[in-house]
Amino acid sequence: MTTILLVEDEPRIAAFVSRGLESAGYTTVIVDDGAEGLLRALAGDIDLVLLDVGLPTLDGFDVLRQLRAHGSSVPVIMLTARSSTRDTVEGLDAGANDYVAKPFTFEELLARVRSRLRESATAAGVSVAHGDVVLDVLGRRATVDGREVELSAREFALAEQFLRNPGRVLSREQLLSRVWGMDFDPGSNVVDVYVRYLRGKLGVHHIITVRGAGYRWE
Repeated sequence: MTTILLVEDEPRIAAFVSRGLESAGYTTVIVDDGAEGLLRALAGDIDLVLLDVGLPTLDGFDVLRQLRAHGSSVPVIMLTARSSTRDTVEGLDAGANDYVAKPFTFEELLARVRSRLRESATAAGVSVAHGDVVLDVLGRRATVDGREVELSAREFALAEQFLRNPGRVLSREQLLSRVWGMDFDPGSNVVDVYVRYLRGKLGVHHIITVRGAGYRWE
């Protein structure tokens, strides 16, 4: 399920946009503070951010700059009542993928969301690599230092999550949701088992255990 983070401090707008997105089949997360929105966007489970400019704590431009400074490539659509060319340029220069001026129709916003998500999926590419590990996503092949390694479908999906989020801590719950596509018993050790498999095939030094939090690809 595609998850969209809405960082908006006007409750009426947030509720209106959230209802529309969820009716269109998306999952939404609403945050009304810039600093909190930055932390949520960096959690690693967000597919697109709708970011208001006028926010408490950190304004949208600062949130966007820090998000990009952390290496996040998540698509960001700026939402703002400021319609001047200067503000539009500032947002795009800070790393925004699109800019929608208020007031807007939901149909226009939804079209922008779909377009940015399509671009993101294309940009994800047919291969992903980090260090000596390369995954050919279309061919479902993995290589380590040029040597092909056989991975099961689940192992490949888990490895892809790690390589698309290098340096980020991924919780067991996030990995269960993304790789297995459903909620498992919290006591299940299926993630730990598959991490052990991957360490054996890709190298034990690549996947670090972060005690009490999850795993991180080094």
